[in-house]
Amino acid sequence: MAETVPADERARVPVVTVLASMAGLWLCYFLLTTLRAAIVGFEPQVELLWRRGLVTLVGIGMTVLLWIILRLFDNRPLWAKILAAVLVAVPIAVPIAQTNQWIFADMQRKVEENFGRDRGINIRRDEAGNLLVDIPPERFRDLTGLGVSKDAAGAPASVMIAPAPSRLDQWLQVVDIALGRYFLLLAWASLYFAMLAGAQARAAERREERFRSAAKAAELRSLRYQVNPHFLFNTLNSLSSLVMTGKADRAETMIQSIASFYRHSLAEDPTSDVPLEDEFELQRQYLAIESVRFPDRLEAVFDLPTDLAEARVPGMILQPLVENSVRYAVAPHKVPVTIRIAAREDYGRLAITVEDDGPGAPASAGQGFGIGLANVRDRLQARFGREASVTSGPVEGGYLTEIRIPLVKHG
Repeated sequence: MAETVPADERARVPVVTVLASMAGLWLCYFLLTTLRAAIVGFEPQVELLWRRGLVTLVGIGMTVLLWIILRLFDNRPLWAKILAAVLVAVPIAVPIAQTNQWIFADMQRKVEENFGRDRGINIRRDEAGNLLVDIPPERFRDLTGLGVSKDAAGAPASVMIAPAPSRLDQWLQVVDIALGRYFLLLAWASLYFAMLAGAQARAAERREERFRSAAKAAELRSLRYQVNPHFLFNTLNSLSSLVMTGKADRAETMIQSIASFYRHSLAEDPTSDVPLEDEFELQRQYLAIESVRFPDRLEAVFDLPTDLAEARVPGMILQPLVENSVRYAVAPHKVPVTIRIAAREDYGRLAITVEDDGPGAPASAGQGFGIGLANVRDRLQARFGREASVTSGPVEGGYLTEIRIPLVKHG
């Protein structure tokens, strides 16, 4: 099934560009024919110029008509465009040739008269259109060879040197002129098709870029929405534990903290970037929720330089990393654990670390802590490509995950 392109997305060559190409082509015609006339020595040049200018204007007008017709084939296959140009240029070229013949008709007679005057003879056409030359008899001793009798030798003799052109001859002249204009129109049509192909290629690139952006946005949205169910499962599990152990006050505090967290997180567009200070605030709210569950074992430290507060990061990008620290460093152990979230600028890039001083992930957790770290990697890959990196592993005295992304500041 053929793909239908909406009318407002079809590639078109700008009208100004089309008209400029027509004017440029016919200006070349005007200049070349003028140069040829100057070299050959046609006179009078002034009259030829304005007449040639009229033909040029008519040619531009007829080329506009050709363009209007060819536009109907803009989205057809190349063979259809070529066939249309070859066929439509024929009736377009004929009026241009007829105009040329009509405008220059009396110039032919003037050229013939000037030719005869330069040679001391009179060249004219009679009422029937025959081309005659009047020869003074004193210039010749014997005119009988020209069909003039000796009795008429004392009077000027008129000799027909070319019969009046027949209607067939006139049409042959039109066809000869039309052929030249026909190939000129085909040259412009080729130029138009080349410009159209360029416009269509650029339009295809723009559509591809829109599709690519839409696909990336959908991927980012999907990855972002993976975070919320995972977090919701953990928080509801924590809330259930508080309720089952009879800690109603702490459960109520946790519910309020959860409501505040979701009000903050859901206010943002899933595909947009957020200021780093907002991302840090969101993690404060999350750790406040977890601190209700682990009041004596969880301590949070945030280190955000003032000059990086407006740096842009994907929303909730730190959430899976902080969750991993709570899940693998705080929850399984009875000793106090400090989770430290810090940011710094490193050679023009933004480096963010999530570190804890717990024992780290157990071997059963596997590389990447399941979907949490994989989600972060996928989101950064979709958002920044190769410009982003994630490193994660045990360090002396704990476990550290670091992400590096391009540093972009707003505000």
